[in-house]
Amino acid sequence: MKILVKAPAKINLSLDVLHKRPDGYHEVEMVMTTIDLADRIELSILEEDRIVIHSHNRFVPDDQRNLAYQAASLLKERFQVKKGVLIGIEKTIPVAAGLAGGSSDAAATLRGLNKLWRLGLSLDELAVLGAEIGSDVSFCVYGGTALATGRGEIIEQLPAPPTCWVVLAKPFIGVSTAEVYRRLNVDKIQHPPTQEMIAAIEHGDFHHVCRSVGNVLEDVTLSLYPEVAQIKDQMKRFGADAVLMSGSGPTVFSLVEHDSRMHRIYNGLRGFCDQVFAVRMLGERHTLD
Repeated sequence: MKILVKAPAKINLSLDVLHKRPDGYHEVEMVMTTIDLADRIELSILEEDRIVIHSHNRFVPDDQRNLAYQAASLLKERFQVKKGVLIGIEKTIPVAAGLAGGSSDAAATLRGLNKLWRLGLSLDELAVLGAEIGSDVSFCVYGGTALATGRGEIIEQLPAPPTCWVVLAKPFIGVSTAEVYRRLNVDKIQHPPTQEMIAAIEHGDFHHVCRSVGNVLEDVTLSLYPEVAQIKDQMKRFGADAVLMSGSGPTVFSLVEHDSRMHRIYNGLRGFCDQVFAVRMLGERHTLD
């Protein structure tokens, strides 16, 4: 028996850091939404009691470092599953891009194995398990659009954002999230208007969404990687309605209302950036079907 599960990427429409917590994590406030750029996870039962990761992408680890491996291992241990699984990961989301590709793979693995192994868990129960794997996994279990607080694991569902194009560009560099957070000075943050973003989404006001985007990690990453700043400048020059870095970067995305302008930005970026995508936002949450 095989199960195929889509693992969509996410973008941060708003990312704020409130303070550093006693446990060493940062208290965050993020508005995130999934987009139609997805990895494909194929799950097959193995009679041998082991977890096997298979991917043609050389940047995807095939051992305990892989979050999908960790998701399978957690379910096996917690629910005493004695059968193994072969996890095939077909990557479309760029690796180490600020798009939660690894977290989404883990979330898709949780949803898929819940069905494959007939565990009968709800999305809420899977999201709690996901929080043990990584901060973005809980959101990725649900998908859709949400406000994420705590260290990212407390999820409050929001309506789908107004329909628009999302053009993404990732330079050929990797960014260390830990390093970006280490360099962040929480006392000098200019906090984005999170509540205005939520109101804009709830009212379906695209232009208010564009005015409310913000990411407090952006200045840190831009100071370390001038390539990211160059992509931002190009997107603005080509007429994007809003431009923002996702997560800790290095991927930058633009929100674009009109098809003609989307094509202009997409074609313009392809001249100097290898990984460029034009996709739509995904409004709906995942289901267990």
